[in-house]
Amino acid sequence: MKSQNQKWFDESLSFEKRVDLLLNAMTIDEKCGQFTSDTPAIPRLGVPEYNWWNEALHGVARNGKATIFPQGIAMGATFNPSLIKEVANAISDEARAKFQVSKSIGNRGMYAGLTFWSPNINIFRDPRWGRGQETYGEDPFLTSKIGVAFVEGLQGDNPKYFKTTACAKHFAVHSGPEALRHSFNANPSKLDLYETYLPAFKSLVQEGNVQGIMGAYNAVYGDPANASKLLMDDILKKQWGFEGYIVSDCGALGDIMKGHKKVKTVEEAAALALKTGVNLNCGWVYKNIKSALDKGLISEELINERLKKLFLIRFQLGFFDKDESNPYNNIGIEVINSDAHKAIARKASQQSIVLLKNKDNVLPLDKNIKTLYVTGSFAASTDILLANYYGSAPNMVTVLEGITDKVSLGTSVEYRLGVLPFQNNLNPLNWAVQVPKTVDATVLVAGISNEIEGEEVDAIASEHKGDRIDLKLPQSQIDYIKAVSKNKKGPLILVLGTGSPVSLDEVEPYVDAIVLMWYPGEQGGNAVADVIFGDVAPSGHLPITFPKNVEQLPPFDDYSMKGRTYKYMTEEPMYPFGFGLSYSTLELKNATSTATAITKRTAFTISVDVLNSGKNKFEDVVQLYLVPEDTKGFLPFYTLKSFERVSLNSGETKKVSFALTDNDLKQTNLKGVKDWIKGNYKIIISNALPSQRSMDLGAAKPAEIDIKLK
Repeated sequence: MKSQNQKWFDESLSFEKRVDLLLNAMTIDEKCGQFTSDTPAIPRLGVPEYNWWNEALHGVARNGKATIFPQGIAMGATFNPSLIKEVANAISDEARAKFQVSKSIGNRGMYAGLTFWSPNINIFRDPRWGRGQETYGEDPFLTSKIGVAFVEGLQGDNPKYFKTTACAKHFAVHSGPEALRHSFNANPSKLDLYETYLPAFKSLVQEGNVQGIMGAYNAVYGDPANASKLLMDDILKKQWGFEGYIVSDCGALGDIMKGHKKVKTVEEAAALALKTGVNLNCGWVYKNIKSALDKGLISEELINERLKKLFLIRFQLGFFDKDESNPYNNIGIEVINSDAHKAIARKASQQSIVLLKNKDNVLPLDKNIKTLYVTGSFAASTDILLANYYGSAPNMVTVLEGITDKVSLGTSVEYRLGVLPFQNNLNPLNWAVQVPKTVDATVLVAGISNEIEGEEVDAIASEHKGDRIDLKLPQSQIDYIKAVSKNKKGPLILVLGTGSPVSLDEVEPYVDAIVLMWYPGEQGGNAVADVIFGDVAPSGHLPITFPKNVEQLPPFDDYSMKGRTYKYMTEEPMYPFGFGLSYSTLELKNATSTATAITKRTAFTISVDVLNSGKNKFEDVVQLYLVPEDTKGFLPFYTLKSFERVSLNSGETKKVSFALTDNDLKQTNLKGVKDWIKGNYKIIISNALPSQRSMDLGAAKPAEIDIKLK
């Protein structure tokens, strides 16, 4: 039992002073035992056992009952940072409530704490990467905005205590292949490092005050990320001013020795990581810190310095204060998977859904439709809702359930699975393909699921450790879509569950509408039904480019951005970044700027009239891009600089304004430095990537303004 007489429990002192008092009272053996994620108790000092490892990617994960929100990639598709902050605030509410209950039953183990190793803000540079689903997409600016909002929601706004702590991962230059991650060395150009791979981390550190950074498995410029002075010291601490804690990815310190062969002994690996700046080890290497000290590889002074940060986090979470001192301890268990949180999950899912095709405006369907057929591998599946790093929730809503609950009680709804998800049916007879002949519309739910794409140790149906070698749906599902299409009497609506781009060039001609639901969380079925039947207009936009096929991509293990993402892709994609249809028509008119000749230290405002010229109320995302007249061989073709969600009634016009400064127009040069690059540019405002392909697919005609950087 802790003694309230011990000075580090004196709440009148600063957290820093209290940590110093505690460290001074600890023996060297006790200190050395506190560097792995599963830290033991020190009863004589009143230090409880604590396990740092917890996940909150899209809800409190792996810890029982919790609201399951849409997967990270779907959060990116909302283009709505304020909504994602609301999501993260709900997650941290549930985390606080669950933490109190866990303590009361003596559960201080893995996934029961308040130090969340989320979000994943790596750039989804290649759609084959199985963990790309965890990210917010391919654009550093969008990732930064969504990521900062998520961190703010997790960490709270109390001036003294953190509600929970967030951790930005995986630092840095990490996005597959999964099979190579323990030994791979990334050598990006300075341009790509500072233009693509680092900006989101910088934003989360400097704008979001994120308290944790997780080092990646891979090496960068020959040094394992967790032993990279460039990343962990020069950039993270000295350039950006990071003052939180650094944790290794799980097992990554062992890779310093085994995968990257940087050192020969475990003590050398521990010493190198500790000197570089890694405070905490998820793994086993830091169990040898005492041995490294005994061998003279590290000093007790360094041990104290690294450990102080870890205990400071625990104090700032209120672990050493009376329960009544911390207002977050007042959050009750009634918030866990509450109706209010389910409503937020449903709203997030609604706003993430991307309408990719709507031939002849077949959607929305009438709720009083007489006959309806729901089929496909994932129509009645809860697995397609979950993605990875998920919690558990009662009463998850499948697409079949959502649709059945939405339509008239007089509607005849028929359901058949129709096709096995990842293999051909074993029975050659299949009546399911005949049913579309008899119904007014068919909703077919296809996808790939977390069994196909994910982390190397989790995607059990993947032959490639969670990555994909092509972007197609499983052949069984492709064949089923074609067979159903041949027999359809009414429209065929394809609902797609995925965490990454899928090649749809083979199936797109066979369907009348495509509704991309991602991995939509526990309320996914309700959200899909809300959109299909028009209670909510689709308003999600793609946070990543959908290529036509894998042949359009550079090699997976090539970390150069040339030919990748909307910024540098020269091939015509299937669906461009930022694209998403709705049930009305957007027009962009009267674009103006308060300045067109822009010099350094200039602030200016871009405005545009946004008109809903259709019949239905809807929301859309107005996007602002910087487009150079001359790319000089290295500038991006397009760069997203701002965006705003707009809600419009039929016939309504709103003026949308974007305030910009010269800093918004600085671009990364070949040395990796933000630079004022003079020349002629266009500011283009649109509701999708301002390309011909977007307009051909139904996006609004963009509005343009010519500017000159002088």
